[in-house]
Amino acid sequence: MLMNIHLSLVPVVSLLAGVLILVMPKLLNYIVAFYLIAIGLIGLFGGGHFHLHL
Repeated sequence: MLMNIHLSLVPVVSLLAGVLILVMPKLLNYIVAFYLIAIGLIGLFGGGHFHLHL
């Protein structure tokens, strides 16, 4: 039995950023800056249609 899981890149980055903010609140500025840069790069290079198949 093979199970296909489709993960989009943007929600994974958002989830990771949220967890890091909860664990290390002092890093909020850096996490938000990294998140915004990552989302901008994904938008510019069309990575929003990238899916991970696990």
